Amino acid sequence: MITVTAATGHLGRLVIEDLLQRGVHAGEIVAAVRNPDKAADLAERGVQVREADYARPETLAAAFAGTDKLLLISGNEVGQRLAQHRNAVQAAAAARVQLIAYTSTLRAETNGTKLAEEHRTTEAMIRESGVPYVFLRNGWYIENNTDNLATALQYGTIAGSAGDGQISGATQADFAAAAGVVLTSDGHDGAVYELGGTPYTMTELAAEVAAQTGKPVAYQNLPADAYTEMLVGAGVPVPFAALLVDSDLGVSRGELFTPSTDLQRLIGRPSTPLTDVVAGAVKTA
Repeated sequence: MITVTAATGHLGRLVIEDLLQRGVHAGEIVAAVRNPDKAADLAERGVQVREADYARPETLAAAFAGTDKLLLISGNEVGQRLAQHRNAVQAAAAARVQLIAYTSTLRAETNGTKLAEEHRTTEAMIRESGVPYVFLRNGWYIENNTDNLATALQYGTIAGSAGDGQISGATQADFAAAAGVVLTSDGHDGAVYELGGTPYTMTELAAEVAAQTGKPVAYQNLPADAYTEMLVGAGVPVPFAALLVDSDLGVSRGELFTPSTDLQRLIGRPSTPLTDVVAGAVKTA
């Protein structure tokens, strides 16, 4: 039995789809979700849907019952995740789960971004639990940079504070495929995979968008305070704006770059090229 948490999120759905394509029987997959109603389509395909709210430990025991391998997709409530992850790890240990695969971040031990702090502590928590584990240290989703190209095309600018830092980005589907491999094969206990694709800079991203659209688009590097002010002025909540700026500063320091080829080795192919992701994004921009 393979249980995927946050199964109605983008990554969770992609993992379940990958598992089904690998021949895992739908009845041997559990979609652990906060709102089962949102997983009705998965239930119709034969996937077991169970309520699992990280913030409500009483839901996790039943959700994880009978689980052999658990994909613990990190929560999205920054600042709340440690308590939520602790609940999930304790429930997994109590359910005698045989493997926790946790979606972490690149070089979690030394990564200096604020996003890495909770991942670092969660990894330690999982190690201390005694449950066999594998850490899927996912790099940056390219989609984070390409989902809002309409604004870039409108103003001819992609703004940020990333400088010339390289981003080892890959698509969510790439990372989902890596998770699928780990969940359906043996020999991963104790492994720590640094997962990243072919690196690009924000300047290169802007140039690719310009090349594919024929419109002038350039990257504008801003000081942190100016970028923060721009984001807040655009309606981004202050805490989230601070997190975005901190992540960009991390890029400028090389925090989101990895020379590792773990992703390519796991999925048995190159990661999705930036050009392909941009091509798909400009069609809907």
